[in-house]
Amino acid sequence: MSVETGVTGGVGGDEDEPGWEVDPEDESGAAVVATVGRQLRLRREAAGMRAGEFGTAIGYGEDLVYKVEAGKRIPRAEYLDKADEVLGAGGLIAAMKSDVAEVRYPKKVRDLAKLEARTVELLAYGSHNLHGLLQTEEYARALFGMRQPPYQEDQIERAVAGRMARRSIFERSSSPVLSFILEESVLRRPLGGKALMRRQIERLLEVGRLRNVTLQVMLTACEEHAGVDGGIEVLKFGDGTAVGRSEGAFNGRPVCEPRQLQLLELRYGIIRSQALSPRESLTFIEQVRGET
Repeated sequence: MSVETGVTGGVGGDEDEPGWEVDPEDESGAAVVATVGRQLRLRREAAGMRAGEFGTAIGYGEDLVYKVEAGKRIPRAEYLDKADEVLGAGGLIAAMKSDVAEVRYPKKVRDLAKLEARTVELLAYGSHNLHGLLQTEEYARALFGMRQPPYQEDQIERAVAGRMARRSIFERSSSPVLSFILEESVLRRPLGGKALMRRQIERLLEVGRLRNVTLQVMLTACEEHAGVDGGIEVLKFGDGTAVGRSEGAFNGRPVCEPRQLQLLELRYGIIRSQALSPRESLTFIEQVRGET
């Protein structure tokens, strides 16, 4: 499933078709969806079409039409394209796709993606699973599917789509410097099954060979480990500022004071020195792939 489609099903679904539910706590996103919904309703009524008639024409149920127009459901790209065609809007409705594109993703993911878009250097050590930027779509879906209490299906799809959209960081013309340290145990734990994990490891090798990316593996047999307090992440920006977070420091809250950031970078540097070198790490990852 692509990021663009984002959810299961397609044009022609009925009124119970899963879709993007609006997060009531996302006030800015809800406002965008409500505005788009009002515009759709006004254009439909101006065209003299009832909701049921309009739904039939675009291939969706009447109930979904009402939910979209009431701002309770985020319209998918296909929905807006069909609406534009049926209502003869000449591209004006289809143009609203850009207004709702970001709202498809959870607010905290949108906020993180904006920070990553400004990043010139990223340092990330994770202890339990792979960093989101390194994950394949199916690995991410498996992780979200394991959350407890369990996510609803539409929550999983929104979260996965948002995570996949963040991978555009690898395609930026001004490539940021990205450094990742991962635990050996993360490579060997077959989350989602061995076949899925093998494809994830192949993705790691692909990313790890990029010139602006450094991957390092912390071996389980290592007798000294500065990362026992948990994950660390530091994002540095072009204006000289930065933001960081660590599970084991500052109550896990994001920090931006130079002294606090210095502490996180110091700890990250020690972890990096204890891990395998980048060259050794790629060789080790290839070895693990051969064992799966």
